[in-house]
Amino acid sequence: MGDLGIPAATARSSLARLCSRGVLRREPRDGVAGYALEPAAVPMLERGDDRIFGERVEATAWCLLSFSFPERRRGSRDRLRRRLSALGCGTVADGLWIAPAALEDELAATAHDIAGEADVVLFADAAPRGDLAAGLARWYDLEAIRRVHESFLARFGGEAAPADDAQAFALWIRALDEWRVIPYRDPGLPSAELPVGWPGADSAVLFRRLRERLEDRAVAHVAAVAGPARTVAAAR
Repeated sequence: MGDLGIPAATARSSLARLCSRGVLRREPRDGVAGYALEPAAVPMLERGDDRIFGERVEATAWCLLSFSFPERRRGSRDRLRRRLSALGCGTVADGLWIAPAALEDELAATAHDIAGEADVVLFADAAPRGDLAAGLARWYDLEAIRRVHESFLARFGGEAAPADDAQAFALWIRALDEWRVIPYRDPGLPSAELPVGWPGADSAVLFRRLRERLEDRAVAHVAAVAGPARTVAAAR
């Protein structure tokens, strides 16, 4: 964390929060304080890896989620809306959301976790008819999505090759931290239906190139700092 310019007190506070959220657990090794992943958090992290590192696939089919909550469960309704937005869904109407068909399993799991007795219906593999481009412009904030793509390209597109593995580690973590939200904001919106000059494909290519250049060097730096190979394997 020091290589990223993060003070020790801030790092300790962040680790404590991850423990309280059930992502990490304290695990001393050979008398030295340490941490390990909570087994219950692994599926969540694996789903994130699939989205962040997976190949960008443009949507050709869609799924729709319709829900209706009684007023006494307004909190659950608002929670479901936030989760659907975070997963990359677009808003068709107040109780009707749309997403690429590839997100069907995530939507179903989210609805199951939150909905309870609410009326939730998932329609899968819907084929669009009519003006899809106009629909996407209504359902998604395309200008906000464009900005996150362009910000990533502007910040990391002209980076010179790092001089050593410590610099490669710092650059890779910063690039990964900025990229990881983008596949959720743009979950594979079809480029043919988006405004001219859409930067999604370019930012995906840049992320793959950065990963090829930096990931192995970053892991090598972690190995040098952390020591035992078992610690590196767990971190990786």
